[in-house]
Amino acid sequence: MPRNDVRHAVGRRSFLTLTGGAILGLAACSPQARTVASAEPAGKLPSGAPPPGTKLSIAVRTTHLQLGPAGLQKELAFTVSQWPNLSAGPDIIQGFRAHSIDLAANAGIPPIQAEAIGVGAKIVAVQVRNHPSYVFATAPGSGIRTVEDFRGKKIGFSQGQAQGVVVLRALKKAGLKNSDVELVALPSTQFLTALQSKQVDVAPLGEPTLTKYLSQYAKDGARGVTTDVVDLLSVLWAPDEVLNDKAKAAAIRNFVPLWSRGLVWAWENTDEWIDTYYVKDQGVTKADGKRIVASLHEPQFPVSWDKAIAWEQETADLMAEGGFVPKQDVSVLFDRRFEGLAAKAVPARYRETS
Repeated sequence: MPRNDVRHAVGRRSFLTLTGGAILGLAACSPQARTVASAEPAGKLPSGAPPPGTKLSIAVRTTHLQLGPAGLQKELAFTVSQWPNLSAGPDIIQGFRAHSIDLAANAGIPPIQAEAIGVGAKIVAVQVRNHPSYVFATAPGSGIRTVEDFRGKKIGFSQGQAQGVVVLRALKKAGLKNSDVELVALPSTQFLTALQSKQVDVAPLGEPTLTKYLSQYAKDGARGVTTDVVDLLSVLWAPDEVLNDKAKAAAIRNFVPLWSRGLVWAWENTDEWIDTYYVKDQGVTKADGKRIVASLHEPQFPVSWDKAIAWEQETADLMAEGGFVPKQDVSVLFDRRFEGLAAKAVPARYRETS
């Protein structure tokens, strides 16, 4: 396949991976289906506690682990029917389509991907991360030391996830075109094995996966290539049908402040969080957990979503330029009834007001 065709092949393969092929027709579906996908939630955000019997299926593992030790469990005013241990954007989108997930945490990219294929969902809470979240891990013996060395190399690429846009932004900043590399379409959950088997030369990894990988393969020449590329947004988002259900919308309104307060608790209680999450849940050593936490920055929740929307639009435009999604207006991806709710629930030092 000619190099200049790679981006189109990646886009098609990623769509197929995401949806099993069934939703390809939905991307060019009837006007009625697109109306549903773009529908704005009606009216104001419900006030008061959700009615008795309200249930949500929530794919936010960190909050699940934080509620108990943070003393927040008692403030949950509805029933969580299940906590699916899913985090990859394509898996969450499939869960939305199957009506098995009501609320999830992801980066800002999956909502763009969902909109592109006609899956209606909206962002209800925003955390901003003004520092890089990913490091480019290299395969053993690849010889890669800088982003400029990516030319002609195979790069793990998941277009529907944050890691995919980190790749696109890093290439653009280094003056490389998408056609200067070979983008290998894989879900991010397969990046680790792809590096180990040298199916790819480089792939973006986050913690604690990066530490696990380098601790095993650094002796064989694997390394981490750092950049200043920022994956700005971490969001909570939910399907339109959930947000249009007053009882479930009330439950989400109850949950959003607990989400932001849980993240603040983890930041302020690092020893307990390291033991709860990094050691017992993720299987890294206590020493590595301390090193990972030391590299992080305190959580920030924006009072206004204007900056987040601008960043999301820039990201959607970058994906459209690469031929991965149609051009879109991302303002429809934000349910601004929830704007600032997460920020108001935390102390002032954790609020971004600029």
